[in-house]
Amino acid sequence: MLPYRSNLAIVAKTLIASIFASTFLGCASNPPAPSLAATSDYSYKIGPGDNLNIVVWRNPELSMSVPVRPDGKMSSPLIDDLNAMGKDPTTLARDIEKELGKFIRDPVVTVIVSGFVGPYSEQIRVVGAAAKPQILSYKQKMTVLDVMIAVGGITDFADGNRATILRTSENNAQYRVRLKDLVKNGDVSANVEMKPGDVVIIPQSWF
Repeated sequence: MLPYRSNLAIVAKTLIASIFASTFLGCASNPPAPSLAATSDYSYKIGPGDNLNIVVWRNPELSMSVPVRPDGKMSSPLIDDLNAMGKDPTTLARDIEKELGKFIRDPVVTVIVSGFVGPYSEQIRVVGAAAKPQILSYKQKMTVLDVMIAVGGITDFADGNRATILRTSENNAQYRVRLKDLVKNGDVSANVEMKPGDVVIIPQSWF
């Protein structure tokens, strides 16, 4: 009986080691998403579809509301085509001042954004087994729970705890996120911060 028990122990140890190795490698390929923490240095970037309220001090005839075109440019009195996409409102205001400075003396411009679509590179995309897969505008302090509320949660066929966040800002690194625990069970420890350009991928369950 001793050789049999010895062989059984060896098989058990080998099986445990195999399970540990596969689990470790799986975690290494899709590590858990970073803990919840606010992004303090985020500055909103203008994108196509945003509406810009341009105020030129002491020049009401030059002050108006204009849209950002699909090509990322805007036009206003005395300015034919000026690239706005990817700029923050302050930077765009300074660029408008430079253009208007060719025609009026010392212009002072303020740009106020409304609509808040943002550039494509910063939008949040939700694909797979979400109730309403869609593209969302990124907002500071946005979490995956905010995203799930916006898309109506996950479907009954979703394998929510195998969902991943593809982070384009980190060379397409992928992180595991426990959406089922968060949405179905109310486990707030599964809530994580979103970053501009994140893609939430929700697979379907095979069972």
